Amino acid sequence: MPAKGKHRRPKLRLISRGVTFAGVSGVAIAVPLIGASAASAAGPAPQSAHQTGVRAEATAAGAAKAEATTYAVVAGDSLAKIADKQGVPGGWEKLYEDNREAVGDNPDFILPGLELALGGKADTGESKESDSGTKAATASVTSYPDNLDGWIRESLDVMAEHGIPGTYEGIHRNIMRESGGDPQAINNWDINAVNGTPSKGLLQVIAPTFEAYHVPGTSTDSYDPVANITAACNYAADRYGSIDNVFGPY
Repeated sequence: MPAKGKHRRPKLRLISRGVTFAGVSGVAIAVPLIGASAASAAGPAPQSAHQTGVRAEATAAGAAKAEATTYAVVAGDSLAKIADKQGVPGGWEKLYEDNREAVGDNPDFILPGLELALGGKADTGESKESDSGTKAATASVTSYPDNLDGWIRESLDVMAEHGIPGTYEGIHRNIMRESGGDPQAINNWDINAVNGTPSKGLLQVIAPTFEAYHVPGTSTDSYDPVANITAACNYAADRYGSIDNVFGPY
């Protein structure tokens, strides 16, 4: 991203029951025969409280394990492919419903590295309601995954705090064109590099531009993914109105 000169990008889921008759004073009385088969028909012996408790604990542990199952998205995945491959009840619609906060508003767009919950809603960090009916306070600091999806989402939150426009799709599109998603990318061949200020990071920002449009609260390292994205979007907003309006070298 040049401060002045033209920017160039790097090249870069039936029991029978028998009877017998016993004679008592000449009267025949029918007496049922209870053998091994009849005993088995009575069903299994009742379990002890200890056995029941152990089984309950095992069941609960199994349920918890099933709830905690996750899947990491890889290149070429789609919600439909993942749901089919992982046998998700309810198909991709259920998978999307359970992971909507992580996936976003577009179910057709998922990034490699994104963690999806299988068989239950993704943990959003919000505590469950206690027995008394009160709810514990949620964590004050949002946690972001250390991948491209997390970097973009964190940057968007910082941008929102500073009134900098831009969308996930606009940022992602430009990152893939400029660096292919590599936060350590550097352009050592264009005019900026010749002038001693090579373009760096996810959105290929040169040092003067990064310093001029750096957003407080982010790292001062231009290779830092969030700082790089946020500064670039701040620059794009100033020059083009929004990073969404950038479709080529800027």
